[in-house]
Amino acid sequence: MPRTARDVVFVDGVRTPFGKAGPKGLYAQTRADDLVVRAIRELLRRNPSLPPERVDEVAIAATTQTGDQGLTIGRSAAVLAGLPKSVPGYAIDRMCAGAMTAVTTAGAGISFGSYDVVIAGGVEHMGRHPMGEGVDPNPRFLADRLVDPSALVMGSTAENLHDRFPGITRRRADAYAARSQAKVAEAYAAGRVQPDLVPTAVRSAERGFGLATEDEPPRPGTTVADLAALKTPFRAHGNVTAGNAAGLNDGATACLLAAEDVAADLGLTPRMRLVDFSFAGVEPEVMGVGPVPATERLLARNALTMDDIGLIEINEAFAVQVLAFLEHFKIADDDARVNPWGGAIALGHPLAASGVRLMNQLSRLFEERTDVRYGITTMCVGMGMGGTVLWENVNREGGK
Repeated sequence: MPRTARDVVFVDGVRTPFGKAGPKGLYAQTRADDLVVRAIRELLRRNPSLPPERVDEVAIAATTQTGDQGLTIGRSAAVLAGLPKSVPGYAIDRMCAGAMTAVTTAGAGISFGSYDVVIAGGVEHMGRHPMGEGVDPNPRFLADRLVDPSALVMGSTAENLHDRFPGITRRRADAYAARSQAKVAEAYAAGRVQPDLVPTAVRSAERGFGLATEDEPPRPGTTVADLAALKTPFRAHGNVTAGNAAGLNDGATACLLAAEDVAADLGLTPRMRLVDFSFAGVEPEVMGVGPVPATERLLARNALTMDDIGLIEINEAFAVQVLAFLEHFKIADDDARVNPWGGAIALGHPLAASGVRLMNQLSRLFEERTDVRYGITTMCVGMGMGGTVLWENVNREGGK
């Protein structure tokens, strides 16, 4: 039988506040699966017109799929969240782009007609499960010289980007990082970040139970001078520091996607429309450049240029990676379209969870910017990849 692709909409998105990984972090004694369960339950609470049995799939990403991030976490989180046992789920991994891939994969299923409504998201508890825990890289990667040894250390790949783009100096990276901190502080002060944060129970052996209500990583008031004093752990006299890179973080995200006609039937109000997506591979030793070819492919396929993109949410794994993207597309370092409310350098980057944070932020910006038609969410991905998703503003003046 003939099939017609359906429009897919992003209805709602939430996340836990992000915490610092480690024994003193917000979620040091909180399970990873409980974080994503909290996000799923909040989605259902905020959208009471959605019967839980109408959820057709739960796709949850985790980079380190072991322990409390294992056990096919999409399915286990669905059961723990109280969804009917008839609702299936699965786990997905594309490292940093895990949640992004959960959205694009599940969204493609909606467009194809296999699903009507899905929940997609990601979780990473880097305090319990450090990046690379338990992995056993095939020795042929190095023995056969398939990749440079630096490809397996993300901070080293960022230093490699500085080598490839000598115009991106440490001072320029530090200036970008300081702006990210300032923009997050301004967004918090204006109440723009808080609407999608889910208050999350935390436990401490010393202090008992508490409630996480805001992100732990931001450092408001950070200056370029402060950042200039930091050490460069990945290379002597290098450029990458803890201040111009995202930290090690814990957190979870989840979003609700639906076919546009089904959302209308169920009384769900969409925030934005999924237009297209693209993933691309690059040399693993310069994985930070991945968003460039992914975005180029996406723009070409949709007969668009960067001038057509009114908002850009790019994950700030490293300042140099963002600046390389901007330099390629001839975008100024301080272009108002780019991460207007700050990014991961300040907010944190719990790996597989981050893609949906970008989408949450873009969808809120669309609500304010009714003059903007298109926006993108884009990110670099470990092992040499990039991903970009193109979104259309449903609040735009004049509609489609």
